[in-house]
Amino acid sequence: MKKYGELTAKERRVLDCEARECLSKSGFGYTMSLIGGKYKMVILYTLKQFGTIRFNALQRYIGGIPYKTLSANLKELAQDGLIMRKEYPEIPPHVEYALTPLGQSLMPMLSDLCAWGYDHNPNSIDVKILKKKHKVN
Repeated sequence: MKKYGELTAKERRVLDCEARECLSKSGFGYTMSLIGGKYKMVILYTLKQFGTIRFNALQRYIGGIPYKTLSANLKELAQDGLIMRKEYPEIPPHVEYALTPLGQSLMPMLSDLCAWGYDHNPNSIDVKILKKKHKVN
């Protein structure tokens, strides 16, 4: 099976046409089924930034995410193979989370989203400094 980037223009048009008819079966639909929702991309990006971390640290880094929501999202991400959950048989229980190779394969896309937001956010610190420095409103 060819990757999308290896398809000819005609093959892409056909695939895109089919995707419009059934978005859930497209590459976009599949990707969004894995990372869609309010917190999944945030969880993945946090694991990218901090590496292997425990549940409470992850909750602290994300901030404002309820225990139950974080737990459910972590379970779904682990079932989808994007993160790894490692449980240590200790008292109190010790559980760590990390990206799997599949999860790491999403990081260039998430980094691009982050860069896009940085470049286009009018409230970005650097944009404010540049505007002030060059006296632009």
